[in-house]
Amino acid sequence: MSSAATEAQSHRQTYFRVFVALCVLTALSVAADAIKLSNPWVLRSIILSIATAKAMCVMLFFMHLKFEKAWKYLLLAPTIVLAISLPLALASDVGFDYYIDETPQAASFEQQNRNWDNHNGASRIGDNRGSDPATKTDSAATTNP
Repeated sequence: MSSAATEAQSHRQTYFRVFVALCVLTALSVAADAIKLSNPWVLRSIILSIATAKAMCVMLFFMHLKFEKAWKYLLLAPTIVLAISLPLALASDVGFDYYIDETPQAASFEQQNRNWDNHNGASRIGDNRGSDPATKTDSAATTNP
């Protein structure tokens, strides 16, 4: 057998091993989700760890980064800086207090409902007490003999 054929065979074996590893890691992430852990943060960390391992397998073997020189880290450095600095820069606008429970619209809506109830004498929305008597229907008048 020539050296090219031997090398091709070794690449096939490597790719098959990576394929099996990806299948096993996928089965592990499905199994981790199926066991229904009580703490969702533990489940998320397990699944993200498995996903990171799968991404590393794909990057190292299928994208051939395992066999590259050290310059790949130099190319990766600006991306890492951007990935860290962008969320930190946006955290003050979106991350900390964008989604608050008490919104001004909800407070205004509740105040309008209280004003409506106080004005009409109704205890809740849709209650007919204290409203216009012409809109009320008499049950005896609507029944047919």
